[in-house]
Amino acid sequence: MSETVLDTKGLNCPLPVLKARKALKSVPAGGTLRVLATDPASVIDFKAFCLTSGHELIDATKDGEVFVFLIRRAPEKEAAEQAE
Repeated sequence: MSETVLDTKGLNCPLPVLKARKALKSVPAGGTLRVLATDPASVIDFKAFCLTSGHELIDATKDGEVFVFLIRRAPEKEAAEQAE
């Protein structure tokens, strides 16, 4: 399964999470989205987003000034239950 990459470098809270939420809609269930961000608040934001949406935060790292988040999209049923 291929990985989708979303570059949100230069954007501040809440835009990286909002763009990731939109991008995840085109990722198949079980697929992954790699998000690149420079906003330090994104570390907390993506953890909270994944907890509340049912998606899995597989990895969160920092490469220089760039935060890299790897998110696995939840199965449809699980994501729908978390959204309610």
